[in-house]
Amino acid sequence: MTLCFCVRASKAIATTTAIYPFCFKVRHLFPFSSFLHSCTLNNAIATLSETHYRDLIFDTIKEKPWAFCNNNWVSDQFGAVITDPHLLIRVLHSIRIRPRVALRFFRWVMAQPDFKGSEFVFCAILDILVQNNLMRSAYWVMERVVSIEMHGVVDLLIAGHICLKASIKLLDILLWIYTKKSMVEECLLVFDKMIRNGLLPDVKNCNRILRVLRDDNLLSKAKNVYGMMEQFGIKPTVVTYNTMLDSYCKEGRVDQALELLSEMQERGCYPNDVTYNVLVNGLSKKGELEQAKGLIEEMLNSGLNVSAYTYNPLINGFCKKGLFVEAFGLVEEMMNRRAFPTLSTYNTLMHGLCKWGQVTDARLRFSDMLNSKCTPDIVSFNILLHGYCRTGCISEAFLLFDELKCRDLVPTVVTYNTLIYGLCMWGYLDVALRLKKEMTDQGLFPDIFTYTILVNGCFKLGHSSMARDFFNEMLCQGLKPDRFAYITRIVGEMKIGDTSVAFSMREEMLAAGFPPDVVTYNVFVHALCQQGNFEEACDLLENMVRDGLVPDHVTYTSIINGFVKNGHLRKAREVFNEMLSKGVAPSVVTYTVLIHAHAAKQMLDLAFMYFSKMLEKSVPANVITYNAIINGLCMARRMDEAYKYFDEMEEKGILPNKFSYTILINESCNMDYWEEALRLYREMLDRNIQPDSFTHSVLLKNLHRDYKVHAVQCVESLIQNVEDNVNAR
Repeated sequence: MTLCFCVRASKAIATTTAIYPFCFKVRHLFPFSSFLHSCTLNNAIATLSETHYRDLIFDTIKEKPWAFCNNNWVSDQFGAVITDPHLLIRVLHSIRIRPRVALRFFRWVMAQPDFKGSEFVFCAILDILVQNNLMRSAYWVMERVVSIEMHGVVDLLIAGHICLKASIKLLDILLWIYTKKSMVEECLLVFDKMIRNGLLPDVKNCNRILRVLRDDNLLSKAKNVYGMMEQFGIKPTVVTYNTMLDSYCKEGRVDQALELLSEMQERGCYPNDVTYNVLVNGLSKKGELEQAKGLIEEMLNSGLNVSAYTYNPLINGFCKKGLFVEAFGLVEEMMNRRAFPTLSTYNTLMHGLCKWGQVTDARLRFSDMLNSKCTPDIVSFNILLHGYCRTGCISEAFLLFDELKCRDLVPTVVTYNTLIYGLCMWGYLDVALRLKKEMTDQGLFPDIFTYTILVNGCFKLGHSSMARDFFNEMLCQGLKPDRFAYITRIVGEMKIGDTSVAFSMREEMLAAGFPPDVVTYNVFVHALCQQGNFEEACDLLENMVRDGLVPDHVTYTSIINGFVKNGHLRKAREVFNEMLSKGVAPSVVTYTVLIHAHAAKQMLDLAFMYFSKMLEKSVPANVITYNAIINGLCMARRMDEAYKYFDEMEEKGILPNKFSYTILINESCNMDYWEEALRLYREMLDRNIQPDSFTHSVLLKNLHRDYKVHAVQCVESLIQNVEDNVNAR
């Protein structure tokens, strides 16, 4: 009768605890330090089973040392332990004097198909491991906790079901695992619970949380964590500050980053090289290049060493702006300071030069890289290939393509896409198709970008049927077109005037999960305006606003350009004024379109008015803007003013192009200033600006037949002289 009562009482307590896990302190049911000492039940019966299993486990291992080591090891003597979590907890406690055996047995039990686990079971084994300083094993168990989503363990540890010191260690392990897996919400939940219950996380874990939040661009949450660290007395380290600085810089909030730097220094935490590298990178991306240079000086004055990681972002910033003298000056400076250029440095320089059309200089940097024994990678070759393709140097691109293969580098999809892009851009569609086949033969499959390039190339060269075939082939290959692929197809259809297909593509795009954005609407508005269909373009503009989108400067510029092309200058001016009234800032293209249109119609007062407004609004003019002004002045035979603007353009660092010279040559010939025309032509050649057929036609247009032969000989002589000078250099 006594036995029956004890068993029933034990079951009652176990059931209550299972339903209301926090009604009893763990020590009432299964204390991890002194098992059931405070329980009022008869301990003799309760401990019989775990003593039996303890002896059975130890005897089994003594007899068979490999027992419980393999998950497939079979024994039918532990069925009750596997299926009863309460019994398992008591058994684990009974063998805690041999913690490695406890872990071995637990791992075997956990691998059994009938295993019934609970948060309490995991807490039991974790407590044993931590108390015996087996932290690596505790990490492994905690990983299992996370993998089976047994997040309730957190509440048990917070509630104090094991000793405080062990709880903090285990919660720190859990935080570490959550951060490694980038489980943001779980990280923040554990951090918050720990802080609010007075269990302060290790600062290293706080830094890990900040790093995860930085990587996910969650600056506001990072600021909250940093604030709580301060509030509850967790002292930030230099890593804490560096991570927060990087978070601010990633979001473009460099001013706040600099404020934090001051706060860091005031608190006696001295910046290291990483601190300065982060800030130089942030300032460089923001375009604050001089301020970034100043930080490098401050860094050197602090006795810290600079490296390529310090200089590379700043070099990239100067390259983006086309300021190559400054960029090369930095390379020289860093070398003088024993910070040698890396592969990234050379790739940055080549990318910047290629972007600004200076491919010859980019090739020289490539040679410098080889001479410095810095081995180029596939990215280096792809950058240079793109530069050659953009400037139409297709033969040089293919020579480079052969060179990369000779260096045992494997072309990537990006490599092939770059070449296919160049071939399509310059009209070599047949070669592009052969390259696509070669790409497939090499085991590289065309991606969305490959097909988008081919679709664009086919439309550009008037092969609309082939363009549609490539688009359909992309779908058949299981590739899902992105927004850019759809827009490319829409642009092509609108270009050939097939509006109905273009609008049906817009519906497909919507069904694929790409609702029309500002760019999509701009494509339609531009095409309709080019066709002179202003009524439908204005309807689209209304739809755009109805969809909650705000027309931008591209939208308005498309409409203005459409009116200008159709001779409706007054309408163009009205749209420009509406644009201003809506608070949309015109771009250099907007102003240039209006300047060109009014200058060409000899409405120079209005042209200069728009030019003045442009400068007032700090919108920098480009070579096309100046060409429009110069052309208008030449047409009005106001040559002195034309040359004044030509000189002003150069003073502002804007290099004239072949159109700048052709405009001046044309008017010089119209006014019979043959010597001036030849002077301009000679200067053009000296500056390596290649004239085209139109330049030659305006140069010779007003000459009589006999004199034209003499003029041609004169021009040929000039070209020969220039070539001789180049060869001599």
